[in-house]
Amino acid sequence: MKRVIKQAEPVGFAQWKAQANADWQPTYDGLQNPQKRELHESLLCEQGWVCCYCGCRIDFSDSHIEHFRPQEARPDLALDYGNLHASCIRETRPGLPLHCGHAKGSDFDEAQAISPLDMDCERRFLYSLGDGRIYPTDRDDEAADFMLKILQLDISFLRERRVEALRRVFDDAFVTSASDEELSQLAEGFRTPDAAGRLDNFGHVVARYAEQMLGR
Repeated sequence: MKRVIKQAEPVGFAQWKAQANADWQPTYDGLQNPQKRELHESLLCEQGWVCCYCGCRIDFSDSHIEHFRPQEARPDLALDYGNLHASCIRETRPGLPLHCGHAKGSDFDEAQAISPLDMDCERRFLYSLGDGRIYPTDRDDEAADFMLKILQLDISFLRERRVEALRRVFDDAFVTSASDEELSQLAEGFRTPDAAGRLDNFGHVVARYAEQMLGR
């Protein structure tokens, strides 16, 4: 899971909601452009243009606005900016493996929820360099296991892409020789957006693996 630090909600979206009156109430279904696109762009920007769950690179064409707490369970949060994120896969299609927001759907358990907004959400998971698998850091962390399952973060489709991202950095020579300072700098670098405000594809996975090597 990718940690997200929330910024201020977009002005146009806030102004649209503020028009609520006795005769009209804003709803998510009623949200249209330009406010909806402004909202989508704001979510993408604050996440560094990566999915809030798996961390793959995304843009407008291959992502959707995600309700962390599903609208079915929490209609009161349908337009709450703190409950909204950008998740990969714009539309589901036959043969396309489901994961992240579309896999979660309305399946949710508040008692076991780990939010992308949680400060320690990334540290609750570990990655395997050999096969790209993702595990709870603590084997007894039922919430971490629950989130892996409802988000389908350990499917082979994502494993293969994580291995590719990890192996671009952690070849055998680097793993053998890397110093603590190099690993710390690596982790910081992969959590820092580029000049365009974009993070690397699965960059938080690379950063987390560097921390694993440091024993954190």
